[in-house]
Amino acid sequence: MAERRLPSDVLGGLIPHARFTTVLILLINTGLYIATAVHSSQAGGGSAMDIDAATLFDFGAKYRTAIMAGQWWRLITAGFLHGGVLHILMNMWVLFDVGAQVEESFGTSRFLVLYFVANLTAFLASTYWSSALSIGASGAIFGLIGAMIALGVRDGTAYGSAVRRLYMRWAVFALIMSLLPGIDIAAHVGGLVGGFIVAYVSGTPTYSPMIERVWKGAAGVAVAVTAVAFVQMFLSLASAQ
Repeated sequence: MAERRLPSDVLGGLIPHARFTTVLILLINTGLYIATAVHSSQAGGGSAMDIDAATLFDFGAKYRTAIMAGQWWRLITAGFLHGGVLHILMNMWVLFDVGAQVEESFGTSRFLVLYFVANLTAFLASTYWSSALSIGASGAIFGLIGAMIALGVRDGTAYGSAVRRLYMRWAVFALIMSLLPGIDIAAHVGGLVGGFIVAYVSGTPTYSPMIERVWKGAAGVAVAVTAVAFVQMFLSLASAQ
């Protein structure tokens, strides 16, 4: 059965229910950016406009050496960190747009699994490809683009064809931009592939209560693992103080 929410908007209309989960993820990213900006300014290594690498590392950036040493949670927390104002503004703008489309098309449970897996595959690919520090929601966002391409591939109608062409153009343009210096193209490709695979396998919400319970359970696991990753990050941060 397709997921439904009450028709009333959330929080008195401040958050439209059609993109509730998308906005929550956006707020988490923004909150972490504020936290890193404050920490960076107080540490003297950076500023609110440009977060220093040491702060990003402390807050869970992807770093191959640390991950190989057992800090697996960096593969998740890295996707919620940003290095500067322009970085987070661009990513949150695209997330707000594409995330709403994916959330509406796939439902909350599949959306959460899609975002989690795409974020994870993005930084797994990045870890394999480069030892450099890496952060940002763009890997997961590429996964959302991949999900919409999968939606178009699965839908044999004219609508599906239009969706596929639109988001393939998005993907091609974004991947070309990923060739610019300082951009983690491996994370983008990893996220795109991860999102496409999950979306192609999952499809959109069905009328089968059993299938929908499976996806709700998978979403619960994704949220729980993400929560554990952030707990590990905060424990590591506290021990470093």
